[in-house]
Amino acid sequence: MYTLVSVFILIIGILLILIVLVQNSKGGGLAANFSAANQIMGVRRSADFLEKATWTLATALLALSLLASVTIPRAKVTNKSKIEDQIQNAVDPERLPSFPSTAPEKPSDD
Repeated sequence: MYTLVSVFILIIGILLILIVLVQNSKGGGLAANFSAANQIMGVRRSADFLEKATWTLATALLALSLLASVTIPRAKVTNKSKIEDQIQNAVDPERLPSFPSTAPEKPSDD
């Protein structure tokens, strides 16, 4: 799921870059190439389309970024810290170790 969301983020990012580069900061851009205002994609309509496309792609990029942060694969922590391991494996100082006796047994008088 995370990979799919990441691919969508990449595609939307590229589209957003292209849409912004097509726009002209002075209001020209793609719309400056059209001379007649009554065309289907006239000066005003292309500027409106590019602005709406920019806002739509920016919103989609934000939403997908939030979705990606939720779907990040997280590894389960199986290793404890070394201090926790030492605490868990510590020997109780009150308990004495039992060593095998090496002294020979006394013979019985029976």
